[in-house]
Amino acid sequence: MERIDLTKIKHEKKTGQVCEYIEPNIVDDSVFYSDGEPIGFYLKKMPTKMCKLADLSNAEFRTKNVPKQKMNRSDTVTKVKEGMSYKDAAKFGVSQFSTILGSTPPRPHMLRPYPSRSSVHSVKTAQTFIKAMWLLALESEKLIKDLIPIQYEKQQELFSDVPKEWRFGNLFTSSISNFNISAPLHRDTGNIKGAVNVIICKKYNSKGGDLHVLDYDATIGQEDNSILVYPAWRNVHGVTPIIPTHEGGYRNSLIFYPLKAFKGL
Repeated sequence: MERIDLTKIKHEKKTGQVCEYIEPNIVDDSVFYSDGEPIGFYLKKMPTKMCKLADLSNAEFRTKNVPKQKMNRSDTVTKVKEGMSYKDAAKFGVSQFSTILGSTPPRPHMLRPYPSRSSVHSVKTAQTFIKAMWLLALESEKLIKDLIPIQYEKQQELFSDVPKEWRFGNLFTSSISNFNISAPLHRDTGNIKGAVNVIICKKYNSKGGDLHVLDYDATIGQEDNSILVYPAWRNVHGVTPIIPTHEGGYRNSLIFYPLKAFKGL
């Protein structure tokens, strides 16, 4: 695997801005270092067992078995405002939706001042998806232990005060699957500092959808069945536009992340 020592650069972009299309400059298996310490890695293709679990998770997610939150693309909304029916306007944009698993933090502004588990866990038809994602989280943890053992031990310690009931796997609290969603520039401030996220990509007949980290001018080319492990709390980052190259093209990201809201509960 290639070693990449990340070096900060200056930039003037801010959170909330749309991430523009950028050709990836990291496309090979790599371990990322900062100040001499390994902080993450990228594999263009996961081990066979993980690929099979990702395939199953993606297939189940795309069925009616799994509840999803649908999102309206800005171009679709614009067409509706101009007087077009939603059915016709939807043709101007790709479908976008997401599903959260595991734990969700308190949301006082939504009149829920307490933590909870995703309601998807109570849906009978979603159990195959949930099990596949749980197993995928566990396999991701094994990969972290093998490739960056220092980070694995650090994350274990960081989770020492996270109750098991609020975990998804052992080193994460939650999971989200984002279908065709290009996240604007942001920093995951709700995550446990020092911990890493896992992003597994399912991509079909599309380009783009790559993670861009501004501070390092690094754009990681997320291929189908690739895995990216990165500390999402650390830097501002975003996802480049997802561009279908043929009919039915899409990019789905299967993500595991650690929320600080569950420490010490």
